[in-house]
Amino acid sequence: MKTVGIFYGSTSGTTKAAAEKIAKAFGKDAEVHNIKEATPSMIAKYTNLVFGTSAWGIGDMQDDWEDFIDDLSEVDFIGKKIALFGLGDQEEYPESFVDGLGTMYCRLPEKGGVVGFWPTEGYKFYFSLAEKDGKFVGLPLDDHQQPEKTDARVKAWVDQLRTEFL
Repeated sequence: MKTVGIFYGSTSGTTKAAAEKIAKAFGKDAEVHNIKEATPSMIAKYTNLVFGTSAWGIGDMQDDWEDFIDDLSEVDFIGKKIALFGLGDQEEYPESFVDGLGTMYCRLPEKGGVVGFWPTEGYKFYFSLAEKDGKFVGLPLDDHQQPEKTDARVKAWVDQLRTEFL
């Protein structure tokens, strides 16, 4: 498999930790980058990409992603696959669970290569911008309310991506 470029934005370190878990699940096939230090050319060198953000406010991505997301228009996404993950708290914010993930999806300049959709079963929320057609547009992680499920979800999602990235 081609190397996976994992780009995350993290304020408190939780999204960084999730990105590192995803990279560990991929093994030697992954490289992790903080989006705060990224450039469009760094992203362009990967065929398989994973973007991760936490949710802030209602529908906001992590600040570094807010600063960078429009720069993605400089990347040619033809032939690339993109998977998304987001962190949120379904108990504290059931009306906006992982909305940062949904906002990221909406603001991607190219959605045709997005893979890694994830079932909504096992989560308790009222509404999420990340839900499209009964699935999440990527992997939601809730390390506040369901930390015991994170490792198994990451493993299953990475197994799914190994197939979808081909």
